[in-house]
Amino acid sequence: MQRYSAGMIDISEKGDVERVATASGRIKLKRSTIKKITSGTTKKGNVLECAEMAAILAVKKTPDMIPLCHQINIESVKVEFVVGEEIIKASVFVKSVGKTGVEMDALHGLSVALLTIWDMVKAEEKDETGNYPHTKIEEIQVDKKEKRPINK
Repeated sequence: MQRYSAGMIDISEKGDVERVATASGRIKLKRSTIKKITSGTTKKGNVLECAEMAAILAVKKTPDMIPLCHQINIESVKVEFVVGEEIIKASVFVKSVGKTGVEMDALHGLSVALLTIWDMVKAEEKDETGNYPHTKIEEIQVDKKEKRPINK
């Protein structure tokens, strides 16, 4: 018989430091969908504004969705989108002062931002069978993770 156990890592002995992380990824869409996003004519409204708010909310709710993540104080979240002809690249930057890193929070925010974009443009992306042959979320990664001493 194999035994499995899990638990939240004990961070009580760690000191507070400034922690930052940036995650990025992208979503591939049809050119016609990108044009509707940039012109503001998608059926569900302002796609990038909604995705930005979804990302910020997701960052704040990370421990509610990923069971062993610690509750942390989020000091700052910045979301950026770069729109190309068939790709929207998203990045999420998170900053906190505390005992544990924020890369999972950045990844969670990024993932929810990209999923929100997909949800907002489903009507534009579906083919005649109701599938999404052109739509793809890819290259999700942590670009940067740092901890810095607190300057008082």
